[in-house]
Amino acid sequence: MKQRYRFITGKDDDQFCLRISKALEDGYKLYGSPSLTFNGTDVICGQAVVWQNENDK
Repeated sequence: MKQRYRFITGKDDDQFCLRISKALEDGYKLYGSPSLTFNGTDVICGQAVVWQNENDK
């Protein structure tokens, strides 16, 4: 069973984009706006995704 809600975080790079793309391919939908912060070295991204199936309506 898939998690209904996930918050994906990571450094703003190709790997983060691939993780979000994979979640979308798996059937998750973006939820809300992305968030960004700076840890002194890198920009860190966060994006919530939600899983909805026919029973969740």
